[in-house]
Amino acid sequence: MKRAILLTAAAIFSFAIISCNSGSKNKAETGEAKEVTVTEGEQTLSIDSTDAIVEWEGYKPTGQHHGTINVSKGQIFMTDGALIGGNFTINMSSIKDLDLSDAEANAKLVGHLKSADFFDIEKYPTARFEITSANRVSNTNNYEVTGNLTMKDKTASVKFPASFVATGDSVVVNTPQFIIDRSVWDVRYGSRKFFDNLRDNYISDEIGLKVTIRKKVN
Repeated sequence: MKRAILLTAAAIFSFAIISCNSGSKNKAETGEAKEVTVTEGEQTLSIDSTDAIVEWEGYKPTGQHHGTINVSKGQIFMTDGALIGGNFTINMSSIKDLDLSDAEANAKLVGHLKSADFFDIEKYPTARFEITSANRVSNTNNYEVTGNLTMKDKTASVKFPASFVATGDSVVVNTPQFIIDRSVWDVRYGSRKFFDNLRDNYISDEIGLKVTIRKKVN
């Protein structure tokens, strides 16, 4: 009986570690690319790298890494102060790691992420996200945003929650961290979906993303 209890406790502990390292909550709903129906609004705001940032987090059995990546340009479409659409270009070469203080280790990780093993930025220097629908939750500032994410010439629809607040002098967009599956966009390195016998050397297919946009309105 004691052995069974210990085994059960060990299993729960292992599951907790895997859950923490995989970012298993808030998974974005992913599917086939959808038609873009909104190409402008009553008001259009231009976005650049000073207005927007994407935070990322990656997971493996022994830990995780996190960093940022820049939105190089974009547009937000609004009507009556509500979000109705938009599009954003992501500069893949701007990817940074923020948790490794050792310069050599940091450069090695970032170089690997930029290589053909991961995002292959020499061949695919940008990614793109285009909103296909923005559904407001009642009369709140909360939305369900759906859009087409294109990376490495692969496009899939992604749906996630976001808040959108428009005042007289600014627009602020925030998302909680949401999880996408990198294998959908053919990012294969260390993925158990593409390689066998990786044991504990695998890297989770899950990537956590969090988007923040703060735009001053003239």
